[in-house]
Amino acid sequence: MDVAILTAFLTPFLPFLTKLGEKAAESAAGKLGTDAWEKAKALWTKLHPKLEEKEAAKEAVDDVVKNPEDADLQTVLRMQLKKLLEKDENAALAKELAQIMNENAPDGTSGTQIIQTVLENSGVVAGQITGGTVIGSIQMKDKGSAS
Repeated sequence: MDVAILTAFLTPFLPFLTKLGEKAAESAAGKLGTDAWEKAKALWTKLHPKLEEKEAAKEAVDDVVKNPEDADLQTVLRMQLKKLLEKDENAALAKELAQIMNENAPDGTSGTQIIQTVLENSGVVAGQITGGTVIGSIQMKDKGSAS
């Protein structure tokens, strides 16, 4: 289970996941995508009870909910998740979370999928891109060329 990917995936959903059952929480599907929202809910359903057992983990979640863009707070949450999932008694949980993360991944990996709509001939994607279909053109600069 890649805790960094799990943390990065869950972070934008946490403000909604912590309010599951409320009408506002269900609006996340429209904002963040139905498939991703369903995956986030499945992960949270498994993970939340264990997070509630540890005060430091609950605090890390609350901090990220209040300030989801703060990389330091995300790091604290990631470390809490890592500690939780490394425990022998949580091995089954880690396996279940990995299975959920791998569901519907086109290549069977738990990597992050980037889906982007580019308007007006401009778009930037940071990260590794493999597979897929490119419509239009891709221009790459040589590493040695001046920009």
